[in-house]
Amino acid sequence: MTEAWLDAAGDTLKLIPFLLVTYLIMEYLEHRAAGKTQKLLRRAGKAGPLLGAAAGLFPQCGFSAAAANFYAARLISRGTLLAVFLSTSDEMLPVLLSKAAGFSVIFRILGVKFLTGMAVGFLVDLADGRHKKISLEEESHIHELCEQEHCDCQTGVLSSALRHTARIAVFLFLASVILNLVILYVGEGSLAAFMQSLPVFSVLLTALAGLIPNCAPSVIMTELYLQGTLGFGAAMAGLLVGAGVGVLVLFRMNRNRKDNAKIVGILLFAGVTAGLLLEFFVH
Repeated sequence: MTEAWLDAAGDTLKLIPFLLVTYLIMEYLEHRAAGKTQKLLRRAGKAGPLLGAAAGLFPQCGFSAAAANFYAARLISRGTLLAVFLSTSDEMLPVLLSKAAGFSVIFRILGVKFLTGMAVGFLVDLADGRHKKISLEEESHIHELCEQEHCDCQTGVLSSALRHTARIAVFLFLASVILNLVILYVGEGSLAAFMQSLPVFSVLLTALAGLIPNCAPSVIMTELYLQGTLGFGAAMAGLLVGAGVGVLVLFRMNRNRKDNAKIVGILLFAGVTAGLLLEFFVH
């Protein structure tokens, strides 16, 4: 038990400098470019799913929530919203970078998220059969996540980076403790064999976990994948569905509950379908 805690603490301390550098870069880009990205997304029109899938790859404070607000105000299409949700990387990218995952691994994961988000977005917009022209003069009451969730994302770059680093360090530490205890009592080989022997179950489980409006699932699934416990398809199912707090904000802001349920259904279906295809055909 003590060894599990000490190992987790040591691993987390080693990652903190990499996490801080990563978040400093991301916060700088967010403070400089977030507003321009959101304006570009609102102007996108029929090209929305393409731009949404691309924009979602860069972790920004509340970007999936901003997309949910834009959709609730009907400033973007449903396909664009789903493209953002599916491509949003939440805390996955910082964890990959801090763990020094190879460029090929990062490119592979981001590529799947981008292509899936774009494809699903265009298919949904095509099925909807209409593309509303977005008026930049249209008034909308858009509540930023930073105001609703009190995350103070508009503060300075350094303070925001330190706060994000501390939060993820805590999640990483707790996740590492849990994983170390599971491996201690179950065995790493046994756990990996169990998850890989039930690929369909693993994909469904991670996809459902991805709906949790928190960054913990993306941290845990990324860790499990890098350790070889989760297969690529199962990991991607959860990472595709995981849209941070975007789904939570959607239900809060969009009054059409049937529409919200449909969006979540498409999100789950896309994640599970992509996960199963990757699990069985990509190694």
